[in-house]
Amino acid sequence: MAYEDELIAGIAAVRAASRVCRSVQQRLATAEALEKKDKSPVTVADFASQAIVCEQLMRALPGDAVVGEEGSEELREGAQSNLLEAVVREVTSEVAGDADQVLAWIDRGGADASGDRYWTLDPIDGTKGFLRGEQYAVALGLLEKGEVVVGILGCPNLDDGQGGQGALFAAVRGGGSRLLPLWEQGDEGAAVQVSQVGSTAEARFCESVESGHSNQDQSARIAAGLGITQEPFRIDSQCKYAAIARGDASIYLRMPTRADYREKIWDHAAGKLVVEEAGGRVTDVEGNDLDFTHGRTLDANRGVVATCGPIHDEVIAVVKRVRAEG
Repeated sequence: MAYEDELIAGIAAVRAASRVCRSVQQRLATAEALEKKDKSPVTVADFASQAIVCEQLMRALPGDAVVGEEGSEELREGAQSNLLEAVVREVTSEVAGDADQVLAWIDRGGADASGDRYWTLDPIDGTKGFLRGEQYAVALGLLEKGEVVVGILGCPNLDDGQGGQGALFAAVRGGGSRLLPLWEQGDEGAAVQVSQVGSTAEARFCESVESGHSNQDQSARIAAGLGITQEPFRIDSQCKYAAIARGDASIYLRMPTRADYREKIWDHAAGKLVVEEAGGRVTDVEGNDLDFTHGRTLDANRGVVATCGPIHDEVIAVVKRVRAEG
């Protein structure tokens, strides 16, 4: 299978990071959270997750660069010594190392997204959901020449479809999407497929819990324009992509909240491929393909629309009309 080594390494890394994230979430204390300069919360698990994924990929695929969300600058400040100790403790529950190594692994995620091949990582996508004890994802994608070729989502609090908690979604370009156990070994899993709806009126929206992440007023008007009456399925993080991929919902809208805002590549790369390989479509709000050739942001795109596929063009048409109305 194409990208077999990469898939195996990525799955192992996401599983290890997810174990640590689950452990931290179960005993999260206020002292383990701080505010980044952009005011979004960062936790011990964010840093530990990035360190673990970068260490695992470094050992398995030493030539691959990683474009991650976090950097170690704040952890190196003297006032954050307790936070650093907590991060090191969590990382070393999975891999052997000291504080200097942990900081170096975090910073290995500092690549600039300019090469022909690199991984992009969101160590905890949906940090606010994580802090609330709800949904979040460890999101890892491999890009080659601007195309996502491997996507892996570890969703520790998402139901596994069999009465358990914790699901892992993995996709390879041209190889389909699969649902695998998150806490157990094994790389086979079961194929997942988007829902089949006869019309947009039968569809269900999936959108962010956090209203600041998407223009939910526009989303409501779009739903009305499509004849959708079901309440939105609100869930944090790239778990929304997982929900579309396995048919829990049919439409995911991330409507622009500011004219100058650009989506980050790590917020969409893995989820995009998981949906597409399950039979769905992912574009921006204008219907353009997501363009991963502009560094760490989707500079050429505005917002994101993911659907189960056949209804995509109709959804985009209504999105355009509602946006034009202001």
